[in-house]
Amino acid sequence: QVHLVESGGGLVQPGGSLRLSCAASGLAVRATRLAWFRQAPGKDSEWVSTINSVAQTYYRDSVKGRFTISRDNAKNTVYLQMNSLRPDDTGVYYCAIGATRGQGTQVTVSS
Repeated sequence: QVHLVESGGGLVQPGGSLRLSCAASGLAVRATRLAWFRQAPGKDSEWVSTINSVAQTYYRDSVKGRFTISRDNAKNTVYLQMNSLRPDDTGVYYCAIGATRGQGTQVTVSS
């Protein structure tokens, strides 16, 4: 059974940085495709970034150049480094493999 646990969220000022982690169990992250999503209050969930089994990475346009997805195979963990954060990056961020998702971690960008 695949289990995903996110961490690393918090409150940060505009322009700041956070690194989110998605620790996986039950499946090797290097063998699959993992995506990050986010959901802002009152809005639908939106895709943020994906890393696939050959480490190709993809980003939504609004985060390109600011966010970087990566993975540590030894730790079976995928990261989302978020720089130059903006208020519209606020939301609950969660990782997903197929239909399995974690519980999410809150990111709040505010002065």
